[in-house]
Amino acid sequence: MEVGSVLNFLQDKSILITVLLEKILRVQPNVKKVYLLLRAQDTKSATHRFQNEIIGKELFKLLKENMGANFSTFLSEKLTLVPGDISLENLGLEDSILKEEIYNQTDVIINLAANTNFDERYDLSLGLNTLGAKYVINFAKKCGKLKVLVHVSTAYVCGEGEGLILEAPYHMGQSLNGVTGLDIDAEERIVRDKLSELQQMGAKEAEIKIAMKNLGLSRAKLYGWPNTYVFTKAMGEMLVGQLKGNLSVVILRPAIVTSTFKEPFPGWSEGVRTIDSLALAYGKGKLTCFLGDLNAIVDVIPADMVVNAMLVAIVAHANHSNCESIYHVGSSVRKPLIYSDLQEFGFRHFTAKPLINKDGKDVKVGKVTVFNNMDSFRRFMFIRYILMLKGLELANTAFCQYFQGTYLDLKRKIQIVNRLVDLYKPYLFFKGVFDDMNTEKLRIAAREREVETDLFYFDPKVINWNDYFLNIHLPCVAKYIFK
Repeated sequence: MEVGSVLNFLQDKSILITVLLEKILRVQPNVKKVYLLLRAQDTKSATHRFQNEIIGKELFKLLKENMGANFSTFLSEKLTLVPGDISLENLGLEDSILKEEIYNQTDVIINLAANTNFDERYDLSLGLNTLGAKYVINFAKKCGKLKVLVHVSTAYVCGEGEGLILEAPYHMGQSLNGVTGLDIDAEERIVRDKLSELQQMGAKEAEIKIAMKNLGLSRAKLYGWPNTYVFTKAMGEMLVGQLKGNLSVVILRPAIVTSTFKEPFPGWSEGVRTIDSLALAYGKGKLTCFLGDLNAIVDVIPADMVVNAMLVAIVAHANHSNCESIYHVGSSVRKPLIYSDLQEFGFRHFTAKPLINKDGKDVKVGKVTVFNNMDSFRRFMFIRYILMLKGLELANTAFCQYFQGTYLDLKRKIQIVNRLVDLYKPYLFFKGVFDDMNTEKLRIAAREREVETDLFYFDPKVINWNDYFLNIHLPCVAKYIFK
């Protein structure tokens, strides 16, 4: 494996990209052009999204400081905003001149677009996570100068796998439970037929939303996946493998992505992500019991390490025709972290730096009661909370809704716990670790060639989890999410 300079590779290149931006512009300002695809109807809408949802974020503060007064001019020279939609043919590009320019100029395509909601509507997830992968591949084949395409998936396409999970491809029609008949064209028809049926029945939008969510979950479970997100991402990988032709393709499978370790500064995060939902509920005092195996490994990886692995992989696989390489980017093999560690970090952080409730008082947190099987969890919930809720309901009837506030607060807490358990149960008992042999070979090749390893680090062994969670990630969660 040959890995040359990442900075040299990026210089004077044109890149079609869906999300990744800050790192490239900051470390290699001599990049020729970045085409930034934004889901928007026209250039005006794309510009509005770019200004408000991307460049206005604190993520770009270092780049702004580096560029100073030249920042706006720099962006206008290096960036071309592309209004489009990845879930449509030709990525929804309507400007034929711009489309031809991209076909003729693009060296690298990076597709990070995804709907990561575990229980999203099936039509939306299928459109973006599965069919979007097909449309990107088809578009890439029309780019005459293209050197490599990066498709970002997730390590959890493995479903509820056990043991050492290999960096192996998913083939068209493959299921996780041996059930035959998985056909992506058929899945499209099922979605269309269900939507048509609901519309003919006069279903309201809220009813359609619920029906589409239930459809996605049932289709996922039919073939062995625990939720709509990982099911549609797995099918996206199948399409990439089937349609890639002579393209050089990198499939990157990150584990649970957390806030940045170092760059552009420690602790930047983009919204509520996976385990942060648990931190959110716990820090606000709404999570007092939970379900899971405290000895299970939780695979987390800082966002900047994912970005760096991606950029090094691009250089390693540029111009390798008819190539598909898969990389797990995580920590479970090289720097394992277990759930009891997360529990301890959360308790220590929110005890020392409690959140403030709506009354201006500190939220007091205690140790969460964790149950290691579903039966004991349900028994506890019934005795501790459901019976009390029923009692409050009767008291409200007898005393003219006097306890309504207490009743609603308890009901909300129960709903939050049940929802989190439903969403995360497959991962709270996850018994797999993600083999990263390909990723380790990439690290070794980069070190041997002395490829700017200070800029493009992605070895989780350097992370001190205690320091990272207590001094970087959890303060970041409080700053960006709880404010």
